[in-house]
Amino acid sequence: MTVKGVGLGAVDLGAAAPPGDASGAPAASAAAKEPSCRRRWWRGGAGPVRDFDQEIERLKGPDGNALIPWLLTVTGPTADILNGKCALPWLAGAGVVAFCVLYISTIRTAFSRRYGSGPVPGRLLAALACLTLALAIGYGGNFIVLFVLVSLGVGSVSRSRQRLGLMLIPLSVAAGVSASVHHEGFWSTASLAYGTFLSGLVVSVIITLFHAVAQLKDTRQQLARAAVAEERMRFSRDLHDLLGHTLSVIVVKSEAARRLAPRDIDAALTQIGDIESVGRQALTEIREAVTGYREGSLSTELDRARSALTASDIEVVVQESGPPLPPQTEALLGWVVREGVTNVVRHSGASRTRIDLSSAGGRAHLTITDNGCGSPAPAPAPAPPHTGTGTGTGLRGLTERLAAAGGSLSCGPAPGGGFRVAAVLPVEEESPVEEETPA
Repeated sequence: MTVKGVGLGAVDLGAAAPPGDASGAPAASAAAKEPSCRRRWWRGGAGPVRDFDQEIERLKGPDGNALIPWLLTVTGPTADILNGKCALPWLAGAGVVAFCVLYISTIRTAFSRRYGSGPVPGRLLAALACLTLALAIGYGGNFIVLFVLVSLGVGSVSRSRQRLGLMLIPLSVAAGVSASVHHEGFWSTASLAYGTFLSGLVVSVIITLFHAVAQLKDTRQQLARAAVAEERMRFSRDLHDLLGHTLSVIVVKSEAARRLAPRDIDAALTQIGDIESVGRQALTEIREAVTGYREGSLSTELDRARSALTASDIEVVVQESGPPLPPQTEALLGWVVREGVTNVVRHSGASRTRIDLSSAGGRAHLTITDNGCGSPAPAPAPAPPHTGTGTGTGLRGLTERLAAAGGSLSCGPAPGGGFRVAAVLPVEEESPVEEETPA
């Protein structure tokens, strides 16, 4: 059997599968012998993500022991002492021991959480540099190479590029001067100075890279937490807006059916049928809200608004003008219609409601006005800049929705009495699609 998959081409399962019976036992044993990386690849897309997380977890950066093996460089000065090339060998040996102690202390404190950001590593590094300069000028030979280890300490201690340059340049000059004092050749002196500078620079770059990886990991975790919070907020807001309107319509139509049942059974059955339809539609919308694919329709919400207001014995007038709106703008205004009409039905006690929709000058305006006795819901405060961490529902949630799209929502008493909800959204004009004319 041949299966075609995206990005995999055609895979002949019959040819690829190992021989065996229908139960697939030999195939399972063959898979058990398969390399772990290949088994991970066949398990699906989650494997590489887990492997990436594990690799990031391993890249925590070097610790205080990472640069200790470079102390093997002191074998050169030790050889000079043992071969009798140094005057006062006991003093040279004490200098080498002191160098090792200062080097280990500098590296350990540079990577220490307690002392890493304080002055202790810098002071130890200064003492190490002075000792190295004295040994290099006093004995020369392999003692001059110790400047490279001091450069590694500079790369570990420095935390800024300016400070790194200010420390590496004098150190490289000191290495070159020490070499020239002992009549080393030009190229030997230049290579020693260059190696001293480059060693500290490479260590600093590596440590900076590990710090960047750690910061990226922290940022990735923060983005993941923000995405979870955003999804929770979206679901909470959608569920509130969906169920608030739907339950209000069901309550209104149930009351209408109860009032109509004694004198007009057919009209009551019509209301009951509407209740069933609204309930089924609510189930569909809740499923869509859970999956995150629900987009409101302004025309649908206007039709539902007429039905809900009429069933509540509220006269409704809908006035529309202007060109058609983009789908995203319609979806947002549909939420405004749903919430505004729900509040009118539940809280206002109005007998008349007007919905005005217009689009001009690159902005869409939606106004819902009623002649009720007061505020249907507390007016929301001005929305702060959208950060994806809001928790509002109802009018506050609508304010956050519109603010995220560059719009605004205002609620308050209407000039002639009653209550008024006004939404303003920018309208992005869609670029016309050029149709190719066949030649």
